[in-house]
Amino acid sequence: MDRSSLLQLIQEQQLDPENTGFIGADTFAGLVHSHELPLDPAKLDMLVALAQSNERGQVCYQELVDLISSKRSSSFKRAIANGQRSLPRDGLLDEPGLGVYKRFVRYVAYEILPCEVDRRWYFYRHRSCPPPVFMASVTLTQIIVFLCYGARLNKWVLQTYHPEYMKSPLVYHPGHRARAWRFLTYMFMHAGLEQLGFNALLQLMIGVPLEMVHGLLRISLLYLAGVLAGSLTVSITDMRAPVVGGSGGVYALCSAHLANVVMNWAGMRCPYKLLRMVLALVCMSSEVGRAVWLRFSPPLPSSGPQPSFMAHLAGAVVGVSMGLTILRSYEERLQDQCGWWVVLLAYGTFLLFAIFWNIFAYDLLGAHIPPPP
Repeated sequence: MDRSSLLQLIQEQQLDPENTGFIGADTFAGLVHSHELPLDPAKLDMLVALAQSNERGQVCYQELVDLISSKRSSSFKRAIANGQRSLPRDGLLDEPGLGVYKRFVRYVAYEILPCEVDRRWYFYRHRSCPPPVFMASVTLTQIIVFLCYGARLNKWVLQTYHPEYMKSPLVYHPGHRARAWRFLTYMFMHAGLEQLGFNALLQLMIGVPLEMVHGLLRISLLYLAGVLAGSLTVSITDMRAPVVGGSGGVYALCSAHLANVVMNWAGMRCPYKLLRMVLALVCMSSEVGRAVWLRFSPPLPSSGPQPSFMAHLAGAVVGVSMGLTILRSYEERLQDQCGWWVVLLAYGTFLLFAIFWNIFAYDLLGAHIPPPP
């Protein structure tokens, strides 16, 4: 049932003859059943929750239209939250007879979303097309690039110590700052099998479910923002170092998800969440520690500085700020939220500062950068 047919039906039935802006929930539910109109269970639950949030058991006309049109503003979500507190319902875990894919969708809902009504909304609205192609494509490309360079250099661990590695047109190197594409394409190169394995695992375990729930545009924006912030931060704080690996984007996704779990701890229903939180923090901290060790205490002789670890930290900052804003705005318009514009302003200010820094600071400070390969 689309919005136009809903409007026509309401006008024909005169559900709001006095033009009060409110419609009785029982009246509308009876209309749905009498005309056999399709309305999925999640929206029926929300219709009851909206009525529960109103003293007279009525639904605001605009909220009803938003519900049918699958639009969820902040006020709409607050009304749902107020109504669902007294709304008894079974959880998705009690849904019987689900196939393998729908069970996976249910698993994703419980992994990512902190609210039962959001989980039901996602479960009933989810469609398998389009699939989460962004994270899968990025991971596949990184694996292909690594295999190509591994075969070419005949080296699979600590590839950055090979003299030919830094000649790649994808690697960010401070001597090639004018080649702006390198600030992003370095995410396809990795120092070795250990870094690629760690990043690919997190991209598939966390990135794919996040993309399934929040969509390609939001998750790709978050990932690429972390990647770009990583290389720009290195160009400011570790001016002599190159950068490789997708850790900026990976840490943006992971830190956003972990922060969202912590802030909605009571509502999250993923199993063993405390243990998994500890393990994730230990693994992420160990990867940062390994990067610090390789940067300042290289185990092998090298012709220049090793890749910086600052991209990891920059990605985490992007995740806690921009990422958390995105994840807390499930099915809401980001442009309607003041916090989103504050985050964008802060990120844009950082980008402008980093651009001017890369243009002028290296010469003004007399930075001694290694010669480009």
